[in-house]
Amino acid sequence: MKKEVIVVGAGLAGSEAAYQLAKRGIKVKLYEMKAKQKTPAHSKDYYSELVCSNSLGSDSLENASGLMKEELRILGSMLIEVADRNRVPAGQALAVDRDGFSEEITKILKNMENIEIIEEEFTEIPEDKIVIIASGPLTSDKLFEKISEITDEESLYFYDAAAPIVTFESINMDIAYFQSRYGKGDGEYINCPMNKEEYYNFYNELIKAERAELKNFEKEKLFDACMPIEKIAMSGEKTMTFGPLKPKGLINPKTDKMDYAVVQLRQDDKEGKLYNIVGFQTNLKFGEQKRVFSMIPGLENAEFVRYGVMHRNTFINSTKLLDKTLKLKNKDNIYFAGQITGGEGYVTAIATGMYAAINVANRLNGEKEFILEDISEIGAIVNYITEEKKKFQPMGANFGIIRSLDENIRDKKEKYRRLSQRAIEYLKKSIKGV
Repeated sequence: MKKEVIVVGAGLAGSEAAYQLAKRGIKVKLYEMKAKQKTPAHSKDYYSELVCSNSLGSDSLENASGLMKEELRILGSMLIEVADRNRVPAGQALAVDRDGFSEEITKILKNMENIEIIEEEFTEIPEDKIVIIASGPLTSDKLFEKISEITDEESLYFYDAAAPIVTFESINMDIAYFQSRYGKGDGEYINCPMNKEEYYNFYNELIKAERAELKNFEKEKLFDACMPIEKIAMSGEKTMTFGPLKPKGLINPKTDKMDYAVVQLRQDDKEGKLYNIVGFQTNLKFGEQKRVFSMIPGLENAEFVRYGVMHRNTFINSTKLLDKTLKLKNKDNIYFAGQITGGEGYVTAIATGMYAAINVANRLNGEKEFILEDISEIGAIVNYITEEKKKFQPMGANFGIIRSLDENIRDKKEKYRRLSQRAIEYLKKSIKGV
């Protein structure tokens, strides 16, 4: 194949990918349509526009997002370097001057050798060139049709309706218990029992909890397929006990009785470190989710690694479609990066853009694949989005997906520091030749 790569989208993932390829001597055609045709979420012509917030999250190594940013610094991320230069005061968070950040990235890419910017919509995927698709959560309809043709309809998602995910170690198993409904299966579910008083206390707080405001382009079809838990609750005070909180088929081994209501959690990862709250797709604000869902017996001290969301979010079923280099399994020339992979958040977008680009450059330069294990946060997120699972939902940086330490450390901050230290040491050993 020619040493020329098409990168689709100049968001965070595409901008980082284009830069990393060009730096390694690869010719890049960077397609970005926003100068002529903006998506509903974007307002300016700059590349790598930060839409929702000017914060890239914590910079502390006691936080998984902070670790991922440090890993990106070690790997030579252009976007993180620009973010550091455009930092504004925000405590331990890496917040940036939004316009200064995007303007500088735009300038770098427009003036960089090996990058040709094509300001039009990308609609045809060639067979003879490598393409990195980093078109984001609001991918154009025409491009999505092409993606549909090379994958299949069942592997494409138009709306993200995800339940919260908590760590297993934060669930109070003195209250909760393992059991499958009617004794079917191997007792895979964790069950959090509620008596009548606990149920109605929870119900009353849930129906009055503050909800996130949906953008106009999200409202039309959002709830057709998946009703948020608060909407179910508002349809009747007992409705949840016939739906997601139904107790039938479950006998509490601590009382040998059926409870008034039961909240179930399902394993979300191979190792059993993460559990999602079944049927709890929600549009509540994150702080309200923490407050209200912590009322569930057994989840009073739950650590949320991801809150529930309901919004427009075009993404592919990466666990089915992508290999460990973020390449399509059934198409040798197509890679994906950014939010369309199901990697969630600004920093994860940058990381997947960089990861895909390094692998493409290595391939074209005759070098070995760049595969990071889940010892690092970048390796962990790539592993999460490419590891087969029954139900795939987007995920951002968190310590719940990183490989456990050999020793059990009870102090969370110390544990996170140790995980970060191990990740950094591992990454530094892994990057020779990168």
